[in-house]
Amino acid sequence: MNYRKKTIEEIPEENTAVWSCISDDCNGWMRDNFAFDYNPVCPLCSSEMVKGTKLLPQLINSSSLKSES
Repeated sequence: MNYRKKTIEEIPEENTAVWSCISDDCNGWMRDNFAFDYNPVCPLCSSEMVKGTKLLPQLINSSSLKSES
């Protein structure tokens, strides 16, 4: 039998703005361009979130529907 090893395409990564939960018991985070509010709350535990960065695969969100609050 002949098995071909598939080559895995490398996904480009970039430093991305994210919101991270401040609760020690929660690992929640979201990309800034996918947040609905300018100061979001954690969808998992309803705690505050702080802005930071993470090295993540590139994603493009063409919708910027953040409500002004």
